[in-house]
Amino acid sequence: MGRVLHFEIHVDDMERAKKFYGEVFGWTYEDWSEFAGMPYFGAITGDSKEMGINGALMQRQGASPQPGQPMNGYTCTMGIADYDATEATILSLGGTVALPKHALPGMAWQGYYVDTEGNIFGIHQPDPDAK
Repeated sequence: MGRVLHFEIHVDDMERAKKFYGEVFGWTYEDWSEFAGMPYFGAITGDSKEMGINGALMQRQGASPQPGQPMNGYTCTMGIADYDATEATILSLGGTVALPKHALPGMAWQGYYVDTEGNIFGIHQPDPDAK
């Protein structure tokens, strides 16, 4: 076993992060703070009948990542239907480009962004014509 079941995104400003991920990806949230003993919101990322996992936004317990710092954790990549529209939403909500859109030839369009909390995440639009 060893299948990923849950993810956590560490955030400085919970409401700002909930708005960002909610508006970019349509996530909804359940308040699990009582169970965690800190601000902790379960992130419902999609229909339970579709492939994927749910996770949470949790209050950051240490220093925020610094620009240019190498990765020191996992990076989540979200599947999306329209790369350019998703990127426009990310940028309009305060996200920035970490690694621009690029083709995974014959597979997809991929890119990486920095969220409003300084975390890096990816977006992935399947496209067999990507080159």
